[in-house]
Amino acid sequence: MSDMEEKFPRALWVRLIVYIAVGHVFAAFVYLLFELGAK
Repeated sequence: MSDMEEKFPRALWVRLIVYIAVGHVFAAFVYLLFELGAK
């Protein structure tokens, strides 16, 4: 397990989680725009 931690530092995991969270929020916003625009 220490080999995995050396290859992927904690900062990289935090950045990856932040990117995924921001991506989901952006996707939800775009989906909301399409839903409101369809009505």
